[in-house]
Amino acid sequence: MPKRRATADSDDEGSVISSPASKRARTEEYDDDDSQQERKPTRKGKAAARRQVADDDDEDLDADQDVEMNGDDGDDDEEFENRYTKTVLEAMAAKRNVAGGIAEHGIIESIEMHQFMCHKYLTFSFGPQINFIIGHNGSGKSAVLSAITVALGGKANSTGRANGLKSFIREGQSVAEVTIQIKNQGEEAYKPKEYGKSIVITRKFTKDGSSSWKIKSKDGRLISSKKEELAAICDHMNIQVDNPMNVLTQDAARQFLSASHPSDKYKFFLRGTQLSQLSEEYTTCLENIDHTTKVLNQKKEALPDLRVSYKEALSRYEEASKARDQKKKVDELKKELAWSFVHDKGNQLQDAVDAAAKQERRLPKVEEGLQAAEALFESESNAVTTAEEAYSTLNGVDDLNNQKRDLTDKMRKNRAVLNELSSERKAMDDSFRSTKVTIADIQRQIDFENRRLASDTQAKRDESRRQVDEANERLKAAKDSLPEILQKMREADAKVQEVKQTGEAKEAELKTARESVQHDQHMIRQANDQESDRYVAYGRNMPQLLERIKRQKWYGEMPLGPLGVHVKCKDPEQWGELLRKQLGNMLTAFSVTDPRDNRILKDMLKSSGNENLLVIITERDMFDFSSGEPPSHMLTVLRALEISDPFVLRILINQSRIEKMFLAKTRREGEEMMRSYGRAGTAWTADGFLLRRFPEGGESTSPLGKARNDNTSQLLTGRDSAAQRRHFNEKMKNDEAEVQRIQAEVRELKTKYMTVRGELDTLKTAEKRAHTTVNQAQNKLRQLEDAAQEDMPANVAGLEAARKDAEAEKENIEKQFVDHNQRKTEIENEQKGYQTKLDEVRAQLSDHDEYRRQLQDNVEKAAERRLKANHELKYMQGKLDEERTKLTEFQNTASVIQEEFEVWTTKALEFCPRVETHRSHEEIQRNLDSTNAALKEREKRQGATVEEILEELNKAKAVLQTAEQEWRHMVKLNKQLKSSLMTRLARWQEFRRHIALRCKLVFQFNLSHRGYYGKVLFDHDKGTLQLKVQTDDVAATQGGSRDKDPRSLSGGEKSFSTICFYRLPLRCLDEFDVFMDAVNRRISMKMMIETANQSDKKQYVLITPQDMNNITVGNSVRVHRMTDPERGQGTLAFSG
Repeated sequence: MPKRRATADSDDEGSVISSPASKRARTEEYDDDDSQQERKPTRKGKAAARRQVADDDDEDLDADQDVEMNGDDGDDDEEFENRYTKTVLEAMAAKRNVAGGIAEHGIIESIEMHQFMCHKYLTFSFGPQINFIIGHNGSGKSAVLSAITVALGGKANSTGRANGLKSFIREGQSVAEVTIQIKNQGEEAYKPKEYGKSIVITRKFTKDGSSSWKIKSKDGRLISSKKEELAAICDHMNIQVDNPMNVLTQDAARQFLSASHPSDKYKFFLRGTQLSQLSEEYTTCLENIDHTTKVLNQKKEALPDLRVSYKEALSRYEEASKARDQKKKVDELKKELAWSFVHDKGNQLQDAVDAAAKQERRLPKVEEGLQAAEALFESESNAVTTAEEAYSTLNGVDDLNNQKRDLTDKMRKNRAVLNELSSERKAMDDSFRSTKVTIADIQRQIDFENRRLASDTQAKRDESRRQVDEANERLKAAKDSLPEILQKMREADAKVQEVKQTGEAKEAELKTARESVQHDQHMIRQANDQESDRYVAYGRNMPQLLERIKRQKWYGEMPLGPLGVHVKCKDPEQWGELLRKQLGNMLTAFSVTDPRDNRILKDMLKSSGNENLLVIITERDMFDFSSGEPPSHMLTVLRALEISDPFVLRILINQSRIEKMFLAKTRREGEEMMRSYGRAGTAWTADGFLLRRFPEGGESTSPLGKARNDNTSQLLTGRDSAAQRRHFNEKMKNDEAEVQRIQAEVRELKTKYMTVRGELDTLKTAEKRAHTTVNQAQNKLRQLEDAAQEDMPANVAGLEAARKDAEAEKENIEKQFVDHNQRKTEIENEQKGYQTKLDEVRAQLSDHDEYRRQLQDNVEKAAERRLKANHELKYMQGKLDEERTKLTEFQNTASVIQEEFEVWTTKALEFCPRVETHRSHEEIQRNLDSTNAALKEREKRQGATVEEILEELNKAKAVLQTAEQEWRHMVKLNKQLKSSLMTRLARWQEFRRHIALRCKLVFQFNLSHRGYYGKVLFDHDKGTLQLKVQTDDVAATQGGSRDKDPRSLSGGEKSFSTICFYRLPLRCLDEFDVFMDAVNRRISMKMMIETANQSDKKQYVLITPQDMNNITVGNSVRVHRMTDPERGQGTLAFSG
């Protein structure tokens, strides 16, 4: 913005009373090289205005000082005029020979009026220097001047034509508009990048009193509509439309000399030069300084109390001085802590730099990353399928119960075998004891034989032979009966085993039939429940859960589910059970689109008793899946289902790949279908198999899991609740009849089993008796044979041989004992193994729910990983550009951290000198906390902490120092302000002298053009200004001894005198020559044109009703001629 001067320097001598635009007196720009002369000290009134204020802090400030704004006397003015008159005259003479230049900014290029005053539409362009607007009275000349004033923000009453804007609107119209284009070029142009070479200002106002501005650029772009912007433009370009010394209307010019009082002229002079505005501002400054002085005196009275408070705080702190060492340690730890943060920030900076370098190295790997993302997505998709199959094929509790039952039966059988072994052991014990008895008997016989050898007779031998023969017959009969008994025992045992196996099978069949009846009853209850709750098959309290889901606010879309609501089976009789078993988890599952909703929904499911339900996280992607389907003649799960919701369809495709999962009735049919397909795939068969064909050509077959025995059995049945109830009522009748039939068979088999078991036990008893009889017969035979050989010494040898046989049999029984014990040990070990397995099964039963939940979590985690992999895949597709952006971001981050590091280092240096540390700030903080804890323990005994005492001391000291410093500073500032204001007042008085002097000289010079003589009389003390004019007739008749008062001048003389007084500090002058005769007018016109040509970079608009045919004009003058007063005229006709 260019600097504007309130000085006597000007481009022409007529500018001596031009008003400065600035509201501040710029004293440093006042004097030119010709006016830098030593000044004498002022006297009298000036001494009061410059009274000294003591610098001592304890000295009171004087709030009452008189300042004289008009404290000049006549001697000073006379001395001043004598000193500077010659200098001013020389400056005026020098400027008369210099031609002025054309302004580059701040001049009006054109004006356009719509419905303004008497003009319907009027537009014309101004010249850059002198513009005369001529025309008859009533042609609307003065409207141009009013339009300029209004458009540039001037007040309506300053035009002398109206009291409000609505008075300027043409009669019969509701709105008027004025547009002015101002030149805006050169080095001092106003915002040239926004406005360009011209600024277009449009003001529009209406009858209802509203008014608006539009400030546009050269090319018509609207830049602003605020009046503040217009004020800034006018201030920058030194345009003051409300200043009468710049724009003088015809009424103001007419009344100036004739009707105004000398004091009014003096006020007019001060106002035109803005000296009055400066005077008012200086007076306001003095009042503020006096008020500040009083406030400072009041604040000074509070300083002793603050000093007392500080001394008391200092005394308390000295009492706690013993804690200073610990406090010093705390301070050192705080310093170290501050620098530890800087050290951490340095590490962070290094990490950021390393991250930027690492990011740069990642750029070549983007394509590889994309391929990896595709592979990852495929892998995670397979993982989801595997996890879902594992969950769907998870055997239920029934399988574990069957294992438990099988193990219990095996252990019961082993216990039966152990009982049989116990019976055998008892028999062996009996045989062992019998053998021992036999050996003892033989030994007694040997002893007897040895005694009777001397006395035995022939008769005894014959009787012994007979007894031996009878014993042989009895032994033979006993041995002959033993095979028959053993054969009957084998047949009876076979019957027992057959009846037992048949009974166990029937019991299992009975259990299955009873479970079927229970299942039928359960399904009937579910069918009844389904009439009141159609969601009963999907979980517990499902209606309440769905209502809570509707009321809950979600991050993404509202959860969708249960998914099975939208799924039906086209052929439920053929495929319903298989699809219900394999898709049961998916049919009861819910879906969310935002991962943050997963936890909220799981909490809801848990609180409603459905914590086992699956939650799928997937975005709504309505992709085209047709390309992944096999040929249309192959049945897939998707083709066997009817899915009403397309989003549910795509969820099932994503989660279970139903568009590629084949269906077959049998295993063989499925294998043939997979081979005919020729590619990798998976199939489910109705006979319970999972078939897979791998990309490399291999195949695998595994059984499907058992169906879930829960409410999901109602899904995909194709029946409503009534039909479902009828179906299972009929089925339950058949199942109950089957139970009764099997129960009768079981009772019959139990009776038969008891009969054959009794027969077997009887045969076993007979077998034992037969063995006893054989043993007794053999023993008796041996005794008789031994007695028959009484006459032979060899009898003793025979008995010895028999004893040896008995001992051999005893050894054989002992070996049987060993085999028996070994077999018993094996069975007991087997029993222990069964017990261990039984314990494991029981543990599995207890852990089954936990395992099932784990599998469900695996499914959910796999789905989440696949969703992340899908996002990663999409992300990697545009990765290259984004990686470059990331590199820039990393570099920017490193730059920001570098700046932060520097700032932190600067702040740490401000806090304390650098402290080298490699400890973490956590460790330092712990040390600091422990030291503070020790301080607090000591400070408890003092009634306050050292920190609090120190804080109190520092606070008191800070308050005292702040109050003293602020008081001293404000005292010093107040003195400086007053001193500066005194200097400015002195300069203001000098400005007034210079301007008054030049006004006098210019007025005299301008009157001399007509041969007149005049003077301007200033009385600054009284505030008056008088004009004295001596015309040529007075000089001729009265010898120049008498001056005319301006009110006694003729109309022409008065108009000429007015022109001489103003002489073009004015930019716009209306009807300046209305009362002039031809001579005065010619001289005035010539004088104004010459003065304007000498003015540098100024534009003038002069309005006159007179013709200019007798006036010689040059290239710098443009004459605009208004048409005769005909309303509704268009563009202006002009010449020049």
